[in-house]
Amino acid sequence: MTSTPTFATLDITVDDRVATLEFARPQNLNALSRQCLSEVITASTWLGQQSQIRVVIVRGQGRAFCSGFDLGDFAQADPNMSPRESGDLGRLATEALTNVPQITIAAIHGHCVGGGVVLAAACDLRIASDDARFSIPEVDLGIPLAWGGIPRLVREIGPAATKELVLTCRPFDADEAKQLRFVNTVVPRVDLDAHVRNLANSLAIKSSLVLRMIKAQVNAVTEEMIGTMHSISDTDSLVVATHDHESRTAGAAYIESRKHR
Repeated sequence: MTSTPTFATLDITVDDRVATLEFARPQNLNALSRQCLSEVITASTWLGQQSQIRVVIVRGQGRAFCSGFDLGDFAQADPNMSPRESGDLGRLATEALTNVPQITIAAIHGHCVGGGVVLAAACDLRIASDDARFSIPEVDLGIPLAWGGIPRLVREIGPAATKELVLTCRPFDADEAKQLRFVNTVVPRVDLDAHVRNLANSLAIKSSLVLRMIKAQVNAVTEEMIGTMHSISDTDSLVVATHDHESRTAGAAYIESRKHR
């Protein structure tokens, strides 16, 4: 195994055949900055090169799994990136996490919002604690749900539920996420880490070849059913929305309303 890389916004630890990838911005509820998304891409590439690792746990430090994309970061222009390149980082990070050859398990606690929901959907298995709270607020922010989020949600929960949750932006709890089949299991918060670790250990003793083959087969079938290949156009929709007056007004009003809660 090559030496474990270090990042500014992520932590990777490896314990025998199980790796843990943690969002490490607890002070920001693990919001997804451009740097964080870029590091997810790099970390996913590194994980894919580690043949001895069979399972990857994806989790967030602190009080949340992930609070979605970092509004403050994306509001600032990056002189090294065009608006389109900046807007496409989320899709590239989601695809990179999807394509990690190991089995990935999302351990979800606290807030799981917007882009965090999409990254969770990119994982093979999802275990939520009973304090998990999900929401997809993009429409209220005046932007479409991008990063391949729509096809991934349709695959997991169906078109009608996807439309409702994305259009209304209403929050939903762990029990509803289980009913919608978005998460596999709901456990008490105090049991989340142990439950996920036991699941990871139970998978890690199985044949690495077979684990990877099953994942590849299932992913190939789901891609044929509802593919994400056209999600590259999500970035164009996102960029257009950020320059649309009505969308910008709606987003500003939503952000202002949140300040008074």
